Amino acid sequence: MEKDYVFDLLQKAVEKGQKLGGEFIEARYDDLQETTINLTNEMVKQSSSLHRKGIGVMAYYNGTPGYSFTPELSKESIEEATIRAVKLAKSTDNRNTIKLDFDEIPSVKDKIDAKLKKHPRDFEFGEKLELLKRGVGSIKEEIEPTTTTGLYGESYGEKYFVNSEGSEIFWVPIVVDLRMISVIIKDGQQATAFEGTGASKGFEFFEMKGSSPEEVGKLSGKTCKEALDAVAAPAGKTTTLVSPQMGGVVVHESFGHLSESDFVVTGQSPLSDRVGEQLGSDHVSIYDEGITEYGGYYLPYDDQGIKTGKTVLLEDGILKGYLHNRGTAKKMNAEMTGNSRAINFLFNPIVRMKNTYFGKGDLTFEEAVEQVGTGVYAVDMSGGQVGLDGNFMFNCSKGYLIENGEITKPIKNTALSGNILELLKHVQGATKEIKIKTGYFGGCGKNGQNGLAVGYGGPNVIMGQVLVGGAQ
Repeated sequence: MEKDYVFDLLQKAVEKGQKLGGEFIEARYDDLQETTINLTNEMVKQSSSLHRKGIGVMAYYNGTPGYSFTPELSKESIEEATIRAVKLAKSTDNRNTIKLDFDEIPSVKDKIDAKLKKHPRDFEFGEKLELLKRGVGSIKEEIEPTTTTGLYGESYGEKYFVNSEGSEIFWVPIVVDLRMISVIIKDGQQATAFEGTGASKGFEFFEMKGSSPEEVGKLSGKTCKEALDAVAAPAGKTTTLVSPQMGGVVVHESFGHLSESDFVVTGQSPLSDRVGEQLGSDHVSIYDEGITEYGGYYLPYDDQGIKTGKTVLLEDGILKGYLHNRGTAKKMNAEMTGNSRAINFLFNPIVRMKNTYFGKGDLTFEEAVEQVGTGVYAVDMSGGQVGLDGNFMFNCSKGYLIENGEITKPIKNTALSGNILELLKHVQGATKEIKIKTGYFGGCGKNGQNGLAVGYGGPNVIMGQVLVGGAQ
């Protein structure tokens, strides 16, 4: 669809909303293509291709928002959606206890086209299926699996945004993802391994070192084979080295959500009114960024048209700020951070993370392992629970013992738990190298908006006093 035509439709929504008494109007158009392939035991178990496109309109009245949407790209449908949004804002204003208005800022005119060497849309289904077959073949070079599953997922498209200030923004989101799952049952014992890789890149990503189907499949088979000989982790509070993947999940789930300003402004977060406090050791910093040099999800603008940057949440253990939309930024007298996001046009934007990660330290990986001495190396997780009080429990699905400063035996599935605000006080160091991933499968969930693409990762981080559930 022609860009000018889409922008014209969105501008008509803005003009209509203002005529109806909306004090500020935002309109956006999402056009997203999603493809999923599931290859189980070398047979295509499931494949799907979805095309989601539509327009969402947000109207503000006296600091109260009203949101409506339409999948119909006609002037009549967009006008009707705008009328509903303005009516909703006005009708709920007297029941809204937290008014979130915002100051006017200069308009933004920006159009960012995709710069991909190999766009997924240019590859046939069979070529994507071949990636999975190559990965499964590499699993079988390591083990004789009982079950193999290969998953391929992609999401790409176009995003348009306009508002009452005259902003016009266009950019291209993209995620590709490859997962390899292997299961082996031997002598009455079952082992499962789940490995994967994803990025905001084109098909060239699967040609990069560490991201090829062969490397992912080989790692899945190797992990599965190791799991057959896994031992129980020692129970109790243990010094733990967490991998970029594991640490990324911990910081996202147990700290990142606490820093989202909708929880902070309502007093639900234990981080409320604590900016400037020393919450962690000098070794720990936490950042949230839209475009990183380390990979992750590519997010140049949020769904309020705010350019994303690098937000410092925690630096040298001191709480520096929160994640904001325009309204919470003004209410809390803070800088805008570009964290107003929606999963697609069906939903209104809410405060969400971008790429959230621990800051790097000055250790090599070998130095970090040696510093742990005796403890656990937690590599990957498979689910868990977190609370708004900072308490967490994650299932460590892949890990190893560290004995006398060396990585030794693989450990069985175990649980890591604690309170993030206590844990931050016991961070003892981090490695120099940072890795950040994203993916099509999973994603972040909040307020019924599940599967939002985010980035997670960081360095390897040494954490003391982690409660490990294992053998006494």
